[in-house]
Amino acid sequence: MNTSSPPDGTRRVALITGGTRGIGLGIARALAQEGWNLALCGMRQSEDIRSTLEALRTMGVSVRYSQADIARREDRDRLAADTIEVFGHVNALVNNAGRAPRTRADLLDTTEQSFEELIRVNLQGPYFLTQTIARHLVDRKAADPGFAAGIVFISSVSAELASINRGEYCVSKAGLSMAARVFALGLAPSSIPVYEVQPGIIATDMTASIRSVYDQRIAEGLVPEGRWGQPDDVGRAVAALLRGDFPYATGTVVRIDGGLSLPRL
Repeated sequence: MNTSSPPDGTRRVALITGGTRGIGLGIARALAQEGWNLALCGMRQSEDIRSTLEALRTMGVSVRYSQADIARREDRDRLAADTIEVFGHVNALVNNAGRAPRTRADLLDTTEQSFEELIRVNLQGPYFLTQTIARHLVDRKAADPGFAAGIVFISSVSAELASINRGEYCVSKAGLSMAARVFALGLAPSSIPVYEVQPGIIATDMTASIRSVYDQRIAEGLVPEGRWGQPDDVGRAVAALLRGDFPYATGTVVRIDGGLSLPRL
């Protein structure tokens, strides 16, 4: 674990899963630019991401990193407890961590092992981490109605757009989309907004192996805006949601996909 100088207890704190690469890092940068202290987790050793953490700290915020697998209950519990202990509170949870299938397989060839792994990482982990953090947020809001709180689920356009060569991924993201809805409904009486962000084709290490395929499809018109999305595109959207720019909008789904999911003739 890495911790910078003692955090300022008056700053807002965001817990971002998978926050040291790809979309998660784009979100971390956007929130750091607005003065949020950051609690980040991932699967890599802290030594392997030292430069990433230091770059975030140059923005003047405190950054704590925990090596944690959100698919494991003990890791989730430790992550939540350690974050609250160090910072004193959490204002926002961004459920970003997730994975693609290890092998893209036809719907008829998908293995139960792959299905189970994606459900645990992409759905079960975020669901129960949200449960834990939501309890903390409800308690804080009850004690202080002015306490800033919010939750964002990073799902995917694959929650709605089917792909037969990664059906288990689509199912896991569709489940995550419903998780966002039920938490939005359940936490609304406590004035804790919950949002879902559905990224489209974003340039990350997860999509690097299929870069040429989507380069061609984008050139052929798959994405109306005609370009890859960037992690910072998603980061700016999440920052706006957690900044409070969308009041009276809990349960809202925000698509960051360049028009990919627009129905067309």
